[in-house]
Amino acid sequence: MSAPPLATATPGEAHARLVGLLAGRRTVALTGAGMSTDSGIPDYRGPDSPKRTPMTYQQFMGDAAFRRHYWARNHLGWRFMDASRPNAGHRALAGLERAGVVGGVLTQNVDLLHTKAGSRNVIDLHGSYAQVRCMGCESRISRFTLAQRLEEANPGFAESVSAATGVEIAPDADAVIDETAHFRMVDCERCGGILKPDIVYFGESVPKHRVEAAFAMVAGCELLLVLGSSLTVMSGLRFVRHAAKNEIPVVIVNRGPTRGDEYATLKLEDGCSQTLETVTAAL
Repeated sequence: MSAPPLATATPGEAHARLVGLLAGRRTVALTGAGMSTDSGIPDYRGPDSPKRTPMTYQQFMGDAAFRRHYWARNHLGWRFMDASRPNAGHRALAGLERAGVVGGVLTQNVDLLHTKAGSRNVIDLHGSYAQVRCMGCESRISRFTLAQRLEEANPGFAESVSAATGVEIAPDADAVIDETAHFRMVDCERCGGILKPDIVYFGESVPKHRVEAAFAMVAGCELLLVLGSSLTVMSGLRFVRHAAKNEIPVVIVNRGPTRGDEYATLKLEDGCSQTLETVTAAL
């Protein structure tokens, strides 16, 4: 089946077209890192983003040095993400759900900002920063509980690093610091297993039940609205391909090209917050 033609337009023209597409259609939103940049959370692939190399699942599980480096950085970075607040785009999307325009949200973000903004039907495709999982016994604890244990094992670490170098925040509840060799990790209190953020790493698969629920959400919609995702990874692109294959219109709002542009009925080179506020006002 051939893909629908890609239509490009100025923001004003595109907003009007988007309003027309949303009217009377059951819509599902698929969001990426560009949705949260207005909340101060950086993304990986935005036009102004520095080049970053995220840790892979294989590195984390296979090398204690990588795990130590990750947990030292995360011990600082998670606090920033926990303190982040929804932006105007998150609030507008939650409002569109309450108005019955948006039926659900699939998000690749781990920041929980959609839930904080009031969205109710949310599938966190890649998990969330707020939970930690034992890779041995599968038990889960909150990130706050782990923070207390790490603080006891590394008294004064966060304060000393922040005072010496300052802290640059990176995506996925991470912070950019170099001195991590003396950081002490902790293991699962129940079985002694490796603790890992309950986040889907690069090289790791999204849990099957989560993927099935997401496909079911897309199958029940009449418009897929992509917000702030370059669709570089298959975990998001597959839903765009699925919608296009089933003749469900796809609208993409993103600054810069995406891997899904060829499937788009409409592409807006604009910010998520501005677009959603404009659309909400029009509707």
